[in-house]
Amino acid sequence: MKVEICEVGPRDGLQNEAQTIPPDVRAELVTRLARTGVDVVEAVSFVRGDLVPQMAGAEDVLAHASTDGARLAGLVLNEHGYDRFAASGLDELHFSLGATESFNRRNANASVDESLAMFAAVAERNGRERPVVVSISVSFGCPFEGEVDPYRVLRIAEQLGGSGADAVVFADTIGVAVPRQVRSLVRQAAQLLPRVGAHFHNTRNTGFANALAAVEEGARILDASVGGLGGCPFAPKATGNIATEDLVYMLRGEGIETGVDLDALIGVAEWLEGVLGRQLPGQVYRAGAFAPVSG
Repeated sequence: MKVEICEVGPRDGLQNEAQTIPPDVRAELVTRLARTGVDVVEAVSFVRGDLVPQMAGAEDVLAHASTDGARLAGLVLNEHGYDRFAASGLDELHFSLGATESFNRRNANASVDESLAMFAAVAERNGRERPVVVSISVSFGCPFEGEVDPYRVLRIAEQLGGSGADAVVFADTIGVAVPRQVRSLVRQAAQLLPRVGAHFHNTRNTGFANALAAVEEGARILDASVGGLGGCPFAPKATGNIATEDLVYMLRGEGIETGVDLDALIGVAEWLEGVLGRQLPGQVYRAGAFAPVSG
């Protein structure tokens, strides 16, 4: 079994950092991650730099980044973002919307239906030129509305699939999910969609159990962030994404192929620790890979 790893550290990870990392250093991070063998690096977000200064200078990042075989992706939220994406020459288009009205309004300044219509317009413009992956934020729980009805999430996913999404990723944005929920949602989604993925945060220490449950039910894309960077600006206590090196270690031990060089990935986390000047949440980069894990 092969699981595709989408490295979201340069975008979702750094976007939640208090400090702003210069574009040339972000480009270096993208390049280093691409060399580890991850399938996709979500390199940039095409949003307004005055609103999200951590993501300013997306074009400068891409001008200095090297792919070394990994696909580079950019996140867009609207047609203006798509204009910048289309001019960038990136390999993969990422789009995001929330499963609840409250979250989507705060994150994208739009209703869920408005974001669905925006995605349909973006997907139509994109045609089949580049793969399109859409993430549904707060798929398992919302900081404003609490529990999220899985039926609602599945209906949104169906609409996205009908509008041109090649894959739909279910995101536990604030880290509240448990494996039972994940198994149920992913199992049903895998019957409706050609490709399913998942995105977990380890806020309540369930992220890695959730990732394994998702794979067992048919998810073939997993998002993760080097060193466990990330969070959610709308959930003050939310911690980072599951750490990519920790995820790869677990999957390899389970006999699930990732194609990632774990030692190289650990090296990137060690380098990033120096860049940020603090210890990162990930554990494997500090503890080591342990020799019996292979594959």
